[in-house]
Amino acid sequence: VQLQASGGGLVQAGGFLRLSCAASRRTFSGVEMGWFRRAPGKDRDFVAGISGDGHSTYYVDSVKGRFIITRDNGKNTVYLQMNSLKPEDTAVYYCAAAPFRFGVVIATDEYDYWGQGTVVTVSS
Repeated sequence: VQLQASGGGLVQAGGFLRLSCAASRRTFSGVEMGWFRRAPGKDRDFVAGISGDGHSTYYVDSVKGRFIITRDNGKNTVYLQMNSLKPEDTAVYYCAAAPFRFGVVIATDEYDYWGQGTVVTVSS
């Protein structure tokens, strides 16, 4: 599976961005997807995940109520809508794929494929 993330940029605090991740895999509906981020000087952390059918989602507490993960299996694409952005959301954002796990995947080491990352910078 090849993943191509896009949509990052520079935004002021309180603003919004939508990240996209396009996947090459044909049977995309069988692939659990996740978004991670790596802030400067920190480890890569889980942000949000979505099941292959799109019916289940999970968010880290710091983004609950602000970020929304969705997917369009017809377009082989997963999205991360990021609202009410804060300076602490500044990071490189990565999408990742975990084929055939049959549910939302949270653990980093359960993901088999990673995109190249897209930079999100939130100014105060």
